[in-house]
Amino acid sequence: MGIGKIVFTDEQIQSRIAEIAEEINRDYQGRELVIVSVLKGSLYFVADLTRRLTMPLAVDFLSIGVSPRSSNKPRVVRIKKDLDLDLGERHVLLVEDLIGTGLTLAYVCQRLEMDKPASLKICTLLDKSNDRLLPIKIDYRCFVMPDRFLVGYGLDYNEQYRNLPYIAEFRQK
Repeated sequence: MGIGKIVFTDEQIQSRIAEIAEEINRDYQGRELVIVSVLKGSLYFVADLTRRLTMPLAVDFLSIGVSPRSSNKPRVVRIKKDLDLDLGERHVLLVEDLIGTGLTLAYVCQRLEMDKPASLKICTLLDKSNDRLLPIKIDYRCFVMPDRFLVGYGLDYNEQYRNLPYIAEFRQK
């Protein structure tokens, strides 16, 4: 087991984040923004992204868990750590590390919409659109994810490798 080929270098990631930050700065010019980060994977992405944003902003975190697999019960998504901020009538940008099927993201968006934000947009580091089961509008995406298991820059294998400054393939052999 270990790290394989580097898919996105630190330089590529930082360059793309700078481009996305420019778009967000343009779109939210003159407004205050609330960034909602989904832990743990988006930690590095949200830190680098928010340092490039120029508008006034607040940051809050959600932690999502999935119930363990049981032979007779379906897996259930649940919130392990909810928001501390009220999102009512505020502009919200949900920041994710990876969007795949869209099922968890739909659950998170439903939770955020309960607060009746003025707007809600989605930003992701990696979009694995080939796995999508639900139609989801992603407003800002850094990269399309290849069909490989990746680690680094927040992505993990058994809580390891998140701290790598790049994104690489993970070899399980």
